[in-house]
Amino acid sequence: MSESIKHECGIALIRLKKPLSYYQEKYGTWQYGINKLYLLMEKQHNRGQDGAGVVSVKINLKPGQEYINRYRSIEPNPIIDVFDKVFKSVKKAIKNGADINDTEWVYNNLPYAGELYLGHLRYGTFGRNSIDFVHPVMRQNNWKSRTLVLAGNFNLTNTDELFQKLIDLGQHPKNYTDTVTVLEKVGHFLDEENQYRFRNYKNEGYGNREISPLIEENLDVQSVLENASKDWDGGYAIAGLIGHGDAFVMRDPWGIRPAHYYEDDEILVVASERPVIQTVMNVKADEVKEIKPGEVLIVKRNGVVSNQMVRVPHKRVSCSFERIYFSRGSDKDIYHERKQLGRLLAPTILKSINFDIENTVFSYIPNTSETAFYGMMQGVNQHLLERKKKLIRAGNGTMSEEELEAIISLEPRVEKIAIKDVKLRTFIADDASRDDLVAHVYDVTYGVIRENTDTLVIIDDSIVRGTTLKKSILKILDRLNPKKIIVVSSAPQIRYPDCYGIDMAVLEKFIAFTAAIELLKDKGKQHVIDEVYQKCKGQENLPKEEIMNYVKDIYRQSTAEEISAKIAELLKPEDCKAEVEIVYQSIENLHKACPNDLGDWYFTGNYPTHGGNKVVNTSFINFIEGKEGRAY
Repeated sequence: MSESIKHECGIALIRLKKPLSYYQEKYGTWQYGINKLYLLMEKQHNRGQDGAGVVSVKINLKPGQEYINRYRSIEPNPIIDVFDKVFKSVKKAIKNGADINDTEWVYNNLPYAGELYLGHLRYGTFGRNSIDFVHPVMRQNNWKSRTLVLAGNFNLTNTDELFQKLIDLGQHPKNYTDTVTVLEKVGHFLDEENQYRFRNYKNEGYGNREISPLIEENLDVQSVLENASKDWDGGYAIAGLIGHGDAFVMRDPWGIRPAHYYEDDEILVVASERPVIQTVMNVKADEVKEIKPGEVLIVKRNGVVSNQMVRVPHKRVSCSFERIYFSRGSDKDIYHERKQLGRLLAPTILKSINFDIENTVFSYIPNTSETAFYGMMQGVNQHLLERKKKLIRAGNGTMSEEELEAIISLEPRVEKIAIKDVKLRTFIADDASRDDLVAHVYDVTYGVIRENTDTLVIIDDSIVRGTTLKKSILKILDRLNPKKIIVVSSAPQIRYPDCYGIDMAVLEKFIAFTAAIELLKDKGKQHVIDEVYQKCKGQENLPKEEIMNYVKDIYRQSTAEEISAKIAELLKPEDCKAEVEIVYQSIENLHKACPNDLGDWYFTGNYPTHGGNKVVNTSFINFIEGKEGRAY
């Protein structure tokens, strides 16, 4: 993507099913688990660069020994910083002459030498890059079965409502965030489950010291999570550890956020993405399973793994933007879906170039649009094949060798035009200097475009704000003096804010929204803007379940083609000599390409949860009233 869109996080959980001595003997190191955790996190680096954290739990230590260790970092390279800290104690032990191959000594004396590991990668949103917001977060207690650690990839739309419920319970939360809300909500019902079992065992005549292990053995994790999550509105994949050794990963009932796992007799591995597990564990795609919507994967203290329902699953609307941009393209399904997105655009592109392949150069904006580019070229080549067959048939055997060779040798002109040259820093103070530097984020390949003759078709995976297009890409492409520049988006027009974990929450930052507003003004329909504002204001105090998405009315006044044309007008730099056209994917083709992941609310405004409608209306009110910040 030519623009940087942040994503809310990646998770990695590991449960070792054998003693450390087993891994020392089989793999030559007791650090097998922590090494796998490092790889899982590094392979998901794309999901978090603002912060990282790791927690380790030891299940079989005696009282008085530290059984839980955590380290979090917001350093420039947080993963490296975290694991430097993790391995620091090992290096120190070696320096002091300890036998680190003695797994019993290691287990009792070194931190992060446990059976359970939870890692997290964080992308901060709205400037809150503080260590307090880095997962895993922890709720500690002297009773291990009440100690809770959580890390997740989630956003809840109704934090205000949930926060108030915590207050009604008599709590005093330390922060107004969905992270604290989730931690305290789960923690409350974990306390209740412990208290319920304590009373029952007490009534049966057990003593206090006998009761703790009974609670740990029989704790009902599914019940805790079912009670805690019943009012959650949002997308989430949340992993948790309980101090005595139970662990879980739960997924929202719409399947918005991804979560996958692999299990054998040695290890259980959970991560946000399937190909990450495939690579780290060297297993096939069909050996990695998906945690189903509304389901929790529970691994008990004794290592037994089960899948249980915590929320009744709704219609699956997994995030399609994951498929287009965030997920690793090495996943076999995602790779084919991205190619299909490009292939389905070919007919529209050919129409835009008036089928003049001879005078067109095809390229892509690095790097995530490369796969869609391959698909686009397959579509163009298929058209060209049909054209060649038609011409040869029309010749009916009368063509000369030269004529036949000219037809057969005709191929699309494919070139690497845009080159990602440098990642600019934001320490430049004045806007004029910053804008000048932004214009040089990309460079171009000179000498492959015939000046004032060729059309340049260049594909990107999505166009959100259009800032980089306007300030950098179109300017440098225009230096090549093409007759026309066609920018193709493999995603449809992004029209509505996301509220489930992707940092796209402010309406006026979407170029499609800006174009729709400008079109209303051009058409003398400013009253529509005022009417939508009044409808949104009229819903401000309604429960989220009763709120309608009236922002759709803004887009109903113009066709998708009109909005695309207006976007091209708005993004074309003043000094750009070439004609500029913007081509977007259609919603219908998006669903053809990604048939199992139908979450399309940023394109259609069809939010899977009631909270989504509340967010989009609030976002529109903020736009009209000039308020900054996200709408949830």
